[in-house]
Amino acid sequence: MFRFTTGEKADTYGAVLDAFGAAGENLETALGADAVRERLRTVGWLAAIEDGELHETLKRLVHWGLLDVVQNHAENYRTAEEYERRNVQYSLTRRGEAALAGVRHALDVLASTGALQTAVLEAIADRLDELALLAAETAPSADRRIFSTLRELEGHLEALVENTKAFNGELQRLLRAEGADAEVFREVKAATVAYLQEFLVNLDRRGRAVGEAVARVEERGMARLRERALRGAELPPVAGQDAGPAWLESRRARWAGLRAWFLPDDGARPRIEELHAIARRAIVSLLQVLERINEARRRSSSAVQDFRELARWFAAAPGEEDLHRLWATAFGLGSARHAHLAHEDPELVPSSLSWTEAPPVRVSALLRTSGKTERFTRTAKVRDVRAIRAERAARARQEREELARAWRDVATEGQVRLSSFGELAPAVFERLLDLLGRALSARPDTTGLRRATTGDGRVEIVLAPPPDDRAAVLRTAQGELRGPDYLVSVSAPGAWADGPTSRATDEPATAGREATG
Repeated sequence: MFRFTTGEKADTYGAVLDAFGAAGENLETALGADAVRERLRTVGWLAAIEDGELHETLKRLVHWGLLDVVQNHAENYRTAEEYERRNVQYSLTRRGEAALAGVRHALDVLASTGALQTAVLEAIADRLDELALLAAETAPSADRRIFSTLRELEGHLEALVENTKAFNGELQRLLRAEGADAEVFREVKAATVAYLQEFLVNLDRRGRAVGEAVARVEERGMARLRERALRGAELPPVAGQDAGPAWLESRRARWAGLRAWFLPDDGARPRIEELHAIARRAIVSLLQVLERINEARRRSSSAVQDFRELARWFAAAPGEEDLHRLWATAFGLGSARHAHLAHEDPELVPSSLSWTEAPPVRVSALLRTSGKTERFTRTAKVRDVRAIRAERAARARQEREELARAWRDVATEGQVRLSSFGELAPAVFERLLDLLGRALSARPDTTGLRRATTGDGRVEIVLAPPPDDRAAVLRTAQGELRGPDYLVSVSAPGAWADGPTSRATDEPATAGREATG
């Protein structure tokens, strides 16, 4: 079928078939040799073609089954020469139409770059809503409108699929491309990132809207809509077969493709979401490429370029000795940090003396590794820290004593009401407040009690819910704290050296314990 696209005369064969395609667009189904020559000029073939070459071309296309020979018996011919010239006509066969359409489609694909168009998604949603409204109409004219709307919907879906495939392929090639002109590639990639970001705005919302529209149409019976669309299509009769079942099967397949994009049957991920993920990954990849390009532009040179240039020098070295000398020069270089060093007694070395004749200067190993020179000075006097240690020890003992007194004031013998603490010193209040916060943040156990300990585990608090609606008021020099009158039990074994002076259990607390069992 596509044999005409190869060989020395491929351009001639293609131009002749284009001429028949242009004639078909003007509803001319058959052309003679003279008409073919005229049509060749309209499709851009300006080279001269002899009659023998044109007839041989037409004969070859007939042999390949792309053209058909017909006799024009309806014409009146005045001479035998005119009969020979105008009687034989040619027309495209089905294979010829298919071959011409295939070549044109291939050229269109090569010329197109694809696009991500949110307007197509909105058009699909609009056509679906229109189908849902037409399903409620019963007039005969509604069948033709259902047919046209369904075909428009399929056209939008086909445009979405083809453009997305083409754009995705072009996008992947762009991600792999390494152009010679970094500036052009930088601009293209930056523009592509902006394009993708614009497409992703509200893409999820548009995809969900189309999926909901698909569900609304199916609620009204998609099979019934296809039957009505078949009546509205008014298909021409075909000898020996019914075109209706094939047409319905084609519509069913197109609808399945629409569901795969927006509302899959098997619960799989819709393709529109996969497109969203691909676009996001492409944005990240393009930004990384742009970062590398910008980084390369900021650097005047790179290690890669340096090693490539060094490799060229090695390749151009005339002999083995030169290779060794180049190696020693390139990889045996030392740091020049010692250039500022002077002789221990500079007056012994005149400034006019060549460095090749001057005595050597000691270079510290520390200078080569860290860039700093060694400085030898007097050892600092060791400080007497005994007073500091004694002061710190006294401060630590004082803090421990204050902490022990605070725990003694907070400790209880069994459960007491929170209100029994009354007025507290600020330090004791802070300790109690810390314990209450730890207990309230803990989960109650099966008995309803909340338990918590300090960070060192030496003090434990058990908090029970209040047995009544009484309020507790704790007073300090800084203010008052009001809250529920919880039942509190604080035990601090080992938190002080001397014996604790625990708070005695009051009567309401006892009543609370009886109330709580």
